[in-house]
Amino acid sequence: MESEEKDLVKEPFTEYGVYSYADYLTWEIDEMVELIKGKVFRSAAASPRMKHQKIVLRLGSELLNFLEKKSCEVFIAPFDVRLPVKSRKNEEIFTVVQPDVCVVCDRSKLDEAGCVGAPDLIVEVLSPGNNKKELRNKYEVYEESGVKEYWIIHPSEETMIIYSLINGKYQPSRLFSHGDIISSACIPGFELDLEAFFEKID
Repeated sequence: MESEEKDLVKEPFTEYGVYSYADYLTWEIDEMVELIKGKVFRSAAASPRMKHQKIVLRLGSELLNFLEKKSCEVFIAPFDVRLPVKSRKNEEIFTVVQPDVCVVCDRSKLDEAGCVGAPDLIVEVLSPGNNKKELRNKYEVYEESGVKEYWIIHPSEETMIIYSLINGKYQPSRLFSHGDIISSACIPGFELDLEAFFEKID
């Protein structure tokens, strides 16, 4: 009975609840969780695969080098991005995500807890089991909150798609792969040669 009570303390939420960032701050759990419109999404139980981690670190490094002495900053997970709808109060924020990579150009959005408001660029590297979350749930909240560019990278296929925010709606690029050089509209001058990039990963 005692161990059950301890488990309840560690698991303060159920799939039926609606939770805020204020609730999120009180949880003591080992795995990474995100809130999307008040619903809890757990990360896959296993750690991300090696290729996933290599892609995140390599892309983060390339952005870090490019952005040196520029106003924008790059962050990699774990890094809380709070996406408020009406208020910045903790108890009134219901979406908190941890993008694999994000770039924030408006430094007023940064505080000790992470970012409050939409980053300019978000990159998600797909993992087994979370594709539906990245493609549907996060797509919606990133579009609604005004994330200018949303990149999705598929590690095993070594492909990428860019969603660009135009008049409040995401417009998809074609599917990029080896031989393509990616440029970012929200980070002028940044380019990514996909073939060279993935060669460094393997």
